[in-house]
This record gives sequence, structure tokens and C-alpha cells, in this order.
Amino acid sequence: MAVSMRDLDPAFKGAGQKAGLEIWRIENFNPVLIPQSSYGKFFTGDSYVILKTTASKSGALRHDIHYWLGKDTSQDEAGAAALKTVELDAALGGRAVQYREVQGHETEKLLSYFKPCIIPQEGGIASGFKHVEAEEHKTRLFVCKGKHVVHVKEVPFARSSLNHDDIFILDTESKIFQFNGSNSSIQERAKALEVVQYIKDTYHDGKCEVAAIEDGKLMSDSETGEFWGFFGGFAPLPRKTVNDDDKPADSHPPKLLCVEKGKADPIETDSLTKELLDTNKCYILDCGLEVFAWMGRNTSLDDRKSASRAADELVSVTDRPKSQIIRIIEGFETVMFRSKFDSWPETTPVTMSEDGRGKVAALLKRQGLDVKGLLKADPVKEEPQPYIDCTGHLQVWRVNGQEKILLPATDQSKFYNGDCYIFQYSYPGEDKEEHLIGTWIGNNSVEEERASALAQASKMVESMKFLPSLARIYEGSEPIQFHSILQSFIVYKGGLSDGYKNYIVEKEIPDETYSEDGVALFRIQGSGPDNMQAIQVESVASSLNSSYCYILHSGDTLFTWSGSFTTSDDQELVDRMLDFIKPELQCKPQKEGAESEQFWDLLGGKSEYPSQKIVRDDENDPHLFSCNFSEGNLKAKEIYNFSQDDLMTEDIFILDCHSEIFVWVGQQVDPKSRMQALTIGEKFLEHDFLLEKLSRLAPIYTVMEGSEPAFFTRFFKWESAKSAMLGNSFQRKLTIMKNGGAPPLIKPKRRATVSYGGRSVSVPDKSQRSRSMSVSADHVRVRGRSPAFNALAATFESPKDRNLSTPPPMIRKLYPKSMTPDSANLASKSSAIARLSSSFEPTARENLIPRSVKGMQWMRSSDTSKSNPETNDKEDSMSSIQEGMQEGEAEDDEGVPVYPYERINTASTDPVEDIDVTKREAYLSSAEFKEKFGMVKSDFYKLPKWKQNKLKMAIQLF
Repeated sequence: MAVSMRDLDPAFKGAGQKAGLEIWRIENFNPVLIPQSSYGKFFTGDSYVILKTTASKSGALRHDIHYWLGKDTSQDEAGAAALKTVELDAALGGRAVQYREVQGHETEKLLSYFKPCIIPQEGGIASGFKHVEAEEHKTRLFVCKGKHVVHVKEVPFARSSLNHDDIFILDTESKIFQFNGSNSSIQERAKALEVVQYIKDTYHDGKCEVAAIEDGKLMSDSETGEFWGFFGGFAPLPRKTVNDDDKPADSHPPKLLCVEKGKADPIETDSLTKELLDTNKCYILDCGLEVFAWMGRNTSLDDRKSASRAADELVSVTDRPKSQIIRIIEGFETVMFRSKFDSWPETTPVTMSEDGRGKVAALLKRQGLDVKGLLKADPVKEEPQPYIDCTGHLQVWRVNGQEKILLPATDQSKFYNGDCYIFQYSYPGEDKEEHLIGTWIGNNSVEEERASALAQASKMVESMKFLPSLARIYEGSEPIQFHSILQSFIVYKGGLSDGYKNYIVEKEIPDETYSEDGVALFRIQGSGPDNMQAIQVESVASSLNSSYCYILHSGDTLFTWSGSFTTSDDQELVDRMLDFIKPELQCKPQKEGAESEQFWDLLGGKSEYPSQKIVRDDENDPHLFSCNFSEGNLKAKEIYNFSQDDLMTEDIFILDCHSEIFVWVGQQVDPKSRMQALTIGEKFLEHDFLLEKLSRLAPIYTVMEGSEPAFFTRFFKWESAKSAMLGNSFQRKLTIMKNGGAPPLIKPKRRATVSYGGRSVSVPDKSQRSRSMSVSADHVRVRGRSPAFNALAATFESPKDRNLSTPPPMIRKLYPKSMTPDSANLASKSSAIARLSSSFEPTARENLIPRSVKGMQWMRSSDTSKSNPETNDKEDSMSSIQEGMQEGEAEDDEGVPVYPYERINTASTDPVEDIDVTKREAYLSSAEFKEKFGMVKSDFYKLPKWKQNKLKMAIQLF
């Protein structure tokens, strides 16, 4: 569409260049920008143009334009608003969705911009009305309708206006009454309370009393009597009479009309398809409640204005005040519009290139406008963050039929794609222990064991009173939280379960289960030492990819292969994963294009292979839906511009992020519906309400109100106190209102206990938690304890039972050397900790510290955080002892007993029992360690694991 200089109204100069709202009022048929202080104030005699600009995660700006028509606005003024909306769209590059809004019948999207409600005031500009000046307070009666956004309408101040089905607000000079009809829902009552608060703040400066009146409550209540006194005393309410507002809008099968020269002619067709729409024409799709005006990209501005007028005439002639007119430009069709067609081909989203947005930007630049908002560069893609503490405790079970088998700590991150697994992860949260229970479903697992895994995980959640979040995860679609918990994740081919073995026997399928002696090829991927994976693929050359590194082994032969598009970080991941796959073998590095014949022979010869990285679904802008699930049918309704307050405790909601979805379950949801949360999530993926091609295998989380994890709450401006409140939605909001607008302080929840290494631990309050337990993804985490570790830990369980010849656990120094323990009070310690935490960032290689040592560090810090007078009294002295250590030298024992080299090497004739044989070097004293390795412990543990093992082999410690 060609845009000429004369088509751009000066009032729209620079519009839509940044996220937010912009509003113009039509004055003398021209748009006039109004100040932000007047946003939300609408006059019944005026027309307005509202522009909502939204910045998406991709950095692109999206526009929605609404033109609002007051009930007393003139026809000419309304027409001017409609045409100026088309012009504004043209100024923005012709890609905005445009909505016609009539007072009293606004779309939920528009109302979501002005929460909690819109209450138009009498008056206007062009219509000749005068704006009502401040005067004596007038008693008014409003009716409120809506569970998620509230439609507010003033009704006559009379008993006859009241009924049992709706919520009413009586606004008097000294008090605001909310009358709850007996047939109204809890959610409607809660939303109406937000309107009460708005009226109190707007018309009473926040200074008046509020009373809630229940329909059917008699005069014995003083406030009830006061309410009915305004209506001349109590009397039974009449039965509700059906008015125009209560009549359902007419709906009928979609009818397509073609608009030419201002006339709309129907198109006879048996099936609605996209091919019926010509890019050189405009069309009207009449669906009754919704009337769409579709405008081809090659149509002129005059054609579009003509189509807009034709849609307005269609609605006015047929007397349909409730009908919403939505104008759409080709290439930017809404989900609602596309869903009306029997078929709509998948298309690449239209970008405003040189024929669209670029030309408009160039045109505006010639006018001297700032166009940086129109020409945004692609944002730098950020690595996803897990938003979960990684210092917690992990347990993993492999599903075998209807049972589950606990895996030893050494096998917790080794999965088979023919099996299903259940994991339970417990970790420190903001103020209590958090739990995540999940299922991992291998691509080649059998259906019976998939169902068994989900059922057993659900029972685990139920047995813990629904406190844990539940995750359903399929192989290949794992979320960042899963990888961060397991850190080093290996997926082998085949399976170990009876179900898998029986299946391949029945189907006569060759068993591909991984074998140490066979040929195996692993693709290495991930973003760092806290998130790395080795995925076994077919041992053929076509499984290679130039964007990845691989490990290939056959018996005693080991190769690493680096694709030409890989980085040094990718190659470092290979070095790390070698320690988990084949640590005892020396590898032969291969680079793409310089492979040996032996390498190709193991893969069965050369062949073509891809070079593009495997594409994973990205996280999109989140969308919130309220859900109604009945008799196997799911209905979902989107909540626009959502916030935490939209999560009603009586309902189930779905947060759709495209790459994963969350099913949020309120505390007041009935037990039957609560148990169906996972099914609701699966139905949502099946329906794909946004038509965004959701994967049926996308991760599903079910989250219980009051136990929301950080990776869910990050999508909201979250207040934990609101989530922890008791009562239904109405009672909660009433409590907040009477508390001055803030949720009441909630006593800390009882600390949950979790078993760490066979020992129940009550997680301390956040303020008392040691640094190794702090919520940070950088800290090392705890896994299972070896028998030697448990034996050693037992000596520290009770100070009375401790062998006094063994030094007590070291306490990490929490304040600078310059600060003496005597002068360091609690406040200064806290500030010192903050400074130290911000100054030192642990390197990735710190994760190479032996797990036995990691566990000892965690236990020391955990034990010292308990209320143990003996330990607390020694804290400062232990810190002083540490100050005497030489720079760069590790502690002698790191909490591990010290043994001479002769007793811990592999050839020892008098070996020490109950040590971790994979970490023999950890038991050497600092002096003997330096003598044998030629370096101190801290330097040794900075080396890649394979190099550590090589050095250990040379001195018989491996």
C-alpha cells in the first residue's frame, strides 16, 4: 500500500515507537493526544483512539489499535475516529489489528489496559456536553459483570435494579457497599472488590468505609440494615428481567462478503478457505458477534477506509450493538480470524521489509521523525536460565512395570531411551524447602511403562499433599531446569526394563541396548559444565553434524570428533564428558575434514551429514488462560495483560510459553479436578488454542498454589504473601482491602523435612542458611553419599559422640580479614557477605571438585547452620584459623581424614577400607599431595577431569 504525505495526521507523529499506551481524543474531527494523567478517564460524549504497543521477546513491536465510542458521541465524530484509526495503522506500517469499541460492550483486551475497570463520566467535547465539575457527591448504583475483567455499568438507583445474579456497588458519600447476588460466583465477587477499591481511591481519596452485603442476609446485621435503608427498607427482590444486555449475541455460520466501491456483496461458497481472499481487495467476514474487515496488502488507503465504513454500516443497519468490529491486514491475521476458516495454510510471518515497514520508516524520517522504534535490530539471543537452586538433593528411579527401582548416585544421570524414569529433587527455596517430582519418558519406551511412570509420580505428589511441582518430560524436549539438576546427562540407546525387553522380543526387534564392547557414537551438547549432555545416536556417518562434537568408542579404541562449526567451549564439553563415558582410555582427537580411515571404518564408511544445529522450540511471550474442563472437554479463555491477581484460587490456569506450559491449580479447586491437572495440560497441547503449532511432547509442569517455584513466578510481579493467604478469592481480597491494600504478614510455613543421605534435615530459615545452601546456580550441589562418606558424617552428627582427635568441621570465613570477630556485629557481617558474594564468581571448573569433597563441604555448612551452641561459639575462632592458610593452598583435609600415600594407592599391601576409591588423592595431606603431583590441590582440581585421571594413573591413584 502506497502511503502519501497527506495521509499521515500530524497528531500521530512518532506514535508506536515504544511499548505502552497512547490515547487521542477526537476533537473537531481531529485526534488530539491526551496526557497520561487522563488515561482511563472516558467521557460518554466523546470518541477516542487508543494505541497499545507491546514489545515481544524477539524485540519486535506489536500494535493493537482501538477506537472507543461513547454512548452520546455523534455519528460524525464516531466516523472520524474510525477513519483516523486506519490512518494510524498506515503510519505504523499497516500491520496493526484494529478494534471498534462501543461503550458498555468493550472487548476484554481493551478493558485489560485499564484495570480494574472503565467508568465513563458524563460529558464530552464535540457533542456539546460539558464535563461534570467536582460537586457534591452523588449516590450511584453500579452493576458489575465478569470473572476476569469487569464490565461496569451505572444503573438507576432503585431496588428494581437489584437482582440475585449480579454484583452491585452502591457508592454513597461516606460508605461503599458491595451487594453480592446469591447466584453470583466467588470470582465475580472478588473482581468486583477491585472496582470498590478503584471507586474508593478515585472518588473518595481513599477515605471511606467499605461494607460487603450478602444477598439473603436479613436485617440483624447492622451494615445490611444500613444498605437496605438507602432503598427504603428491606423487601424481597423481584425476579430478574431479561434486558438487551443480558440477551446472548446472535451467532451464525461465517458469511464472507467482498467490498468493492463501498458496497459489500456476499460470496457464495461451501467452504471457507484462504484462497478466497484476494490481496488486491477488502472483505468482511460476518460471524455475528465478531465482524472482521480483512484488507489485502495491495489495497489503497481509500479502499481500507471504504471497507471500514461498510463494516460499520453492516452492524448499525442490522442493529447489533454488541457486535465487535475487528480490522485485520493481510499477513497479520489473528488466531480468532484464522480459526473461522476450514483451512489456513502455514505461512511465514510477514516482515515489514522494504515494501512495508522500511518504506514507512523512510517516509517518517523525511518528515524529521525519530524512527529508531521502527527499525530495531535483532536482539542478542540470551541463554535460558534455570531459575532453580542446584545445591539440592536428587533421587532417581527407573520404572519397571508397576514398580520403580532406585538408582545409585553414580547412575542418576545415565538414562536409556527405552525406559522411563521418575526423579525427585528437593532444594532450598525462598522461605521453605521446595520439591520437584518429574517423569522422563524415553522415545523408545513402551506405553504401559509411560502410564506407570506418570501414575507413580502423581501418587508421590499426592502423598506429599501436593506440595511438589510435577513435571512431564519427553526425551529430546527437556527443559533447562532438568539439565541444570542433572548437570551431566547421558542417554544410552536401548533399555533395561522388563517392559522394553518383552516388547523387542515380541516385535522381533534387534536389541540396541548400549554395550561397553560395542561401537557407540555420542553427540555432545550443552552450554557449560552445569548443563551438558551426551546423546547416543546411530553409529553411522550420517549421524554426525558439523555444529557438534562427538565421542566414538569401540572396545579399547576412543575417538573425539569436532565439527567445523564448533567452538572451544564445545570441545571443552567433550573433555568433560569423556570422564563419564570412558575415563580410562586415551582418546584420539579428530577434526572434520582430517579424519583417519579407522574412524570412518568404525562408522561403516563416509556419507553425507547435516551442518545445522538441531532446532529447539524457543520460549515465546507467555499467555495465560483460564480453563474449564468438563466431561473430557477443555475450554480455555485467554487473560490479557495478566498479573498474579488474575490467578483465582477456585480455578485452574495454564501459562503457555510455547516451549513449555504450566498448569496452575488453585487451593480451592476440588480434588477431582486437581487430579486431572496433567490431563488438562495434555488437552491444551492437543487443542493448540493459539494455533502456534505446539509440540505434543512439550514439557508440562503442574504447580500448586502456595508452592509455586521460581521458574514459574518469574513471569509475574510476584508477592509470596498473596499466594500463601487462606480463604476464597473474595475473602482474600476483602482482607487485603481492610489491611490497607497489602496482604497481611503470613507466619513462616512449617519447614519441610527432606532426607539427605538417610538423615532427615529441617531446612533452616533463609537468613540462617549457610552460603553453600544459598539459592545460587553457581554453587555446587549435593548428590548421594558413599558408604565412606556416611561413616565419616556420622562422627559429626553429635558433638558428644565426636572423636575429639578429629578436628570439627571448618567454618567458612564470612567477613574480611580487616574486620575482627569482636567488632563485627550482625549487620556488618551481612554487608561483608554481600560484598564478597558480588566480588567473587566461582569458575566453571570448580564443579570438578570430587563429589565426596563436595558432599563434605555441604554437610559442614549445613551442620553449622543449626542452633548448636558449641559450634556457634567456635565460629569466629575457626574463621581465624583459616586466615593463617597460605594463598592458593587447599586445606589439608577439606574435612576428609588424611592417610599416607602407601595406604591409599592401588598397589598398597595395607589399604585403608571405606574410602572413595575414585577420589584417592583427596585423602593425601597437602604436603604429600604437592610432593606426588607437583602442584597444590586447588590447581589440580582446576584441570579437566581426563587430565586429572591421567596424572593419577601415573602414580597409581587411579
